[in-house]
Amino acid sequence: MFAYDFKPRGVCARAIHISLSDDGSTIESVAFDGGCNGNLKAVSKLVAGQPAEKIAALLAGNTCGRRATSCADQLAAALRQGQEQAAAAAMEA
Repeated sequence: MFAYDFKPRGVCARAIHISLSDDGSTIESVAFDGGCNGNLKAVSKLVAGQPAEKIAALLAGNTCGRRATSCADQLAAALRQGQEQAAAAAMEA
């Protein structure tokens, strides 16, 4: 399992903690610090076990109110960065 922490920008959540499969292709778990607690717990349950690329594509570009981003959009960015880092770690191993 590959663990990755992401600091989102422009949203209420302060951090996104992601666990991916070793190859970075599948989301094992997601947890948010801050943000809309109930909604983000639901998002975390819905994405667990799903392909990371599919979820990133689905959530990218989602906005919150007048903001140009959202916690879901930031999760998409976090997943893509996490996948890149998982791939780099796998190549080093």
